[in-house]
Amino acid sequence: MLDKNGIAKRIAKEVRDGFYVNLGIGIPTLVANFVRNDIRVEFQSENGVLGMGPFPYEGEEDADIINAGKQTITTLPGASFFDSATSFNMIRGKHVDLTILGAMEVSEQGDIANWKIPGKMVKGMGGAMDLVASAENIIVAMMHTNRAGESKLLKSCSLPLTGVACVKKIVTNLAVLEVTPKGFLLLEHAPGVSIEQIKEATSGTLQVSENVKEMQLD
Repeated sequence: MLDKNGIAKRIAKEVRDGFYVNLGIGIPTLVANFVRNDIRVEFQSENGVLGMGPFPYEGEEDADIINAGKQTITTLPGASFFDSATSFNMIRGKHVDLTILGAMEVSEQGDIANWKIPGKMVKGMGGAMDLVASAENIIVAMMHTNRAGESKLLKSCSLPLTGVACVKKIVTNLAVLEVTPKGFLLLEHAPGVSIEQIKEATSGTLQVSENVKEMQLD
């Protein structure tokens, strides 16, 4: 079973040389720490940063350099800062190659709910709706179940939707799954996790690939 860093490390394997990548709040922000050193990737944050690097070491933080989740970050040589209008022009103009988001629920059709829990106050949707409406390649980073042990991979989402039929792949603490017309397709299982455990933790339709394999993080 993976922790949050393990999920981010597995997703980092999906990043390709030359990609422009948007990192959402939460687990996705950790992905920048694990991208291979031999490829060039530009990480974008919708608050107006292009060229994010790994998180800073303790004592080296600059409170003026933050991501969309208000976490302090580092920037790489050549990084740029700009206003929200420019940032969302990049997103809405489909100039981002890969979007990595957290989620509270994902349905077997690829619907995502990641912005609001009814009854809880939120400041707004933020950039989530723009990201899921504009991105052609969306990977979700999430825990497979909630704190009560209930599945977050469902036949249909119970929470307000952020986007419909937009998620392509999901990486959880238990597995790597692809969204297909027939539901979730299990591609990889985490070390120490059985296929039966994944089936029990998945409420939506789950198919198991003939070539399912153990997740490799190195």
